[in-house]
Amino acid sequence: MVNIKSLSLLFISSSTLHSSLAFHASFQSSQQVGTSLSTTLLYATNSDKDQSKNNDRLASRKSKMGRRSILSIASSSAITLSSPNPSLAMNNKSRTEGYAVQHTEREWAYILSGKQYNILREGGTERPNSSILESEERDGEYRCAGCNTPLFASSQKFHSGTGWPSFATGLAGVEVENVNPVQANLLGAEIRCATCGGHLGDVFNDGYLFVNTPAFSSGKRFCVDGSALIFKPSDGSEEVFGDTAPPAKKQEMPDFLAPPKINARDR
Repeated sequence: MVNIKSLSLLFISSSTLHSSLAFHASFQSSQQVGTSLSTTLLYATNSDKDQSKNNDRLASRKSKMGRRSILSIASSSAITLSSPNPSLAMNNKSRTEGYAVQHTEREWAYILSGKQYNILREGGTERPNSSILESEERDGEYRCAGCNTPLFASSQKFHSGTGWPSFATGLAGVEVENVNPVQANLLGAEIRCATCGGHLGDVFNDGYLFVNTPAFSSGKRFCVDGSALIFKPSDGSEEVFGDTAPPAKKQEMPDFLAPPKINARDR
C-alpha cells in the first residue's frame, strides 16, 4: 500500500527518472551514430582489426554503465512506490503502552466515531478533501479527537493542495516517529498524539516546496487526517469535529447542456 501523502516526493523522483531516461536515449543515439561513422572510416582506410575491436569493447562498456545507472534509479523509484504506509508497517510501537490516556479497544470504539477510530486507533488514512477542517481558516487550536490534547496552532496551518489539513509545525502534544534520514525524506515519519498514542498522519521534509507559507521556513509539512482533530475557535464559538464532511458544492450545469429558456406569454 503506497503512502499517498508522499506523492509530492515521488513526482520529483519520477521526473528525475524521466530526465535520466531521456539523457540515456540521446547519449545512446549519438553513440550509435559515432560508432557507425568510425566503422565506415575504418573500412575505408583498412585500419587494424584490433583497433576496431577495442572501440567496440569501449562502446559496449559505456553502454552497460549507462544501463546500470538507469536501472539503479528505476530500482530506487520502484522501491519507493511499492513501500507500504509507514504508519501501518514501519512503526511497531504500541498505541497504548506508555501513554497517559488508556482505554481498551472496546472503550475506544464506544468513545470515537467510526472515522475517528479508523484513523486514531487503526492508523488509517482518510480520503483527500473529505474533512471540513481542510478549508478551516479561523484562529484557534486543533486538538486530538481522542483525548483533547492541543496539537496544532492555526497560525501554522497552510493550504498544501494535497486535500489534507497541513501544518508547518506541531505543538508539544505531537509525537514524531524516530526514523532514519532516508526514510524521513522518501516516505515521511508517522505522527501521533503524545497523550493517547492516536495516529494523526505523517510529517514530510518537503516544506521548502511551499513558498510564502510557514512550511517554507520550518522545512516540514505535517500532513494530518482531519478526522483525528477537533478545532476549537479562539472566539469561543462551537467546536468543529474533523470527521464532518465539508458542505457539498453546488454543481452548475454548463450552458450548452441547459434546457432552452421559454418565455411564457401573458394570457
